[in-house]
Amino acid sequence: MRTLTQLQTIFNNYQQMMNHRIYLIVAMLLLALSALAQRPDNYPPDDTTVTINETNLPIVWIDVNGAQIDTKERITAHMKIIHNGDGQLNYGDTVAHPGQHIDYEGYIALRYRGNTSFSQSDRKPYSFRTLNAPLEVDTCKKEKVKILGMGKDNNWALLAPYSDKSMIRDVLTFDLARPWMDYTPDTRFCEVFLDGIYYGIYVMTEVVSKGKHRLDLPDPGEEGDELTGGYLMEVDRTDEPYMTSNYHPVNSAGQAYNDRYCYYQYKSPDYEDMTQTQIDYITQRVNDMEAAMASKQYRDPEVGYRKYIDEQSFADYQLFMELAHNPDAYRLSGKFFKRRDSVDPRFKMVLWDVNLGYGNCAKYLSSRTDTWMHKCNYLFYNNGDVNLIPFWWYKLNKDTDYTALLKSRWAEFRNNNLKTERVLATIDSLANVLTAHGAMDRSSQAWPRWGVWVWPIEYVAKSFDAEIKHLKNWVDARITWMDKQLGYALPVVIPGDVNGDGAATIDDVAALIDYLLSGNTEINTDGADCNQDGDITIDDLAVLIDMLLAGE
Repeated sequence: MRTLTQLQTIFNNYQQMMNHRIYLIVAMLLLALSALAQRPDNYPPDDTTVTINETNLPIVWIDVNGAQIDTKERITAHMKIIHNGDGQLNYGDTVAHPGQHIDYEGYIALRYRGNTSFSQSDRKPYSFRTLNAPLEVDTCKKEKVKILGMGKDNNWALLAPYSDKSMIRDVLTFDLARPWMDYTPDTRFCEVFLDGIYYGIYVMTEVVSKGKHRLDLPDPGEEGDELTGGYLMEVDRTDEPYMTSNYHPVNSAGQAYNDRYCYYQYKSPDYEDMTQTQIDYITQRVNDMEAAMASKQYRDPEVGYRKYIDEQSFADYQLFMELAHNPDAYRLSGKFFKRRDSVDPRFKMVLWDVNLGYGNCAKYLSSRTDTWMHKCNYLFYNNGDVNLIPFWWYKLNKDTDYTALLKSRWAEFRNNNLKTERVLATIDSLANVLTAHGAMDRSSQAWPRWGVWVWPIEYVAKSFDAEIKHLKNWVDARITWMDKQLGYALPVVIPGDVNGDGAATIDDVAALIDYLLSGNTEINTDGADCNQDGDITIDDLAVLIDMLLAGE
């Protein structure tokens, strides 16, 4: 038998061994946790097994070799884009399908972008600059390139529609506004892989920035006319270099919120590249514009606000933001630019960031179709928001000459590409691009969201078709309400009235034949579309002749 002393010795040795094993286990757990903490979290989708066989959308491969992508500092990445041309298919298996057209291949400086579009979305958007070499190389420089047919530049974004389950709200707005505004960003849908994992549908887009194919603004100089342009400013938050407005935002009765301020960010040139002379100039110019808005003579064409802003540009911006009933309008991403005085001394607006529009936000009455967003400062304020709408939007909408311009511009839009049937057809066309070869199905597999609430939506669609139907119904109702508020009446359409004289006669047959043969004849397109299919073709001529023969 073992003695008590021997048993005590065995117990002590066992306890030491167990303690050693516990320490070892704890150490291994700490090492594992440390490794896990250091592992890059580039926010992969729920399903990382999705692949592409064929797609009508360009395919974008981004490789960061396992590195962590940051929100501030850019990292080197490699990008390759396959696009075999419009109307052609692209294939994910490059071995089985060699020789595909490489639209772009090279280095990029990559980071995450966005505020709420980053913090409130599982799928993250990106900003990138095209480079001639990796960032770590001394000879690295930004390199301007064409991407997917868009003009040469080095500054790009990959938007990641997440709360916008239709994925088309930004693109829709840009497409509708492009014929009317000085500059509207160009876009392309694409499907993205990051380090070999499928991340779904993104929107490759031009960034609102200075460039020959963007805002064609010269570098400002130090004196004279060269000092006066070009600059890009933005009403936004205080997360970038900014100036503070001298005037408080106001409510719908013009009363100031004295505990709120508006902020203007310096966007271009980059703040760190601007001289103090340039900063002082553009700061004073904004101050002068606001002072003119605040003055009793603000409507005076010589000393009032028209000296400082292009009112048509501001009216167009307002109409498209109100069409979308965008809760971010006016107060966030409110981009405006200025050329040199010798070209145009007035500020002009640029559209951006409409993904929460068109009834897609549950807050601020924005899902409704029967309110003006520019009158909603009280909602933002009562909700505790820091960022409110600048006071000058209130002043503009108190000017009867400005509101008359709103009405006349709305009538122009409605008689052109904002005819209800054309807007709805544009929505259908964009939706078809995403569904024609399964892109939407793949993206939805990677990020399952149908029937699931995501911030900050109100309507929870159970399918893509349901989302598009809801969007079209909302747009139809919104246009109808805006027509009533802005005094627009739909013109009476007389089928077959090609020449616009108020009747369908043999003269209209001749006018339609001339148009179909030459395309140069000016015609009443609504009357010429006799079969109401949205196009003017030989079929309409046949319908017109049948109408005249039947005596209709």
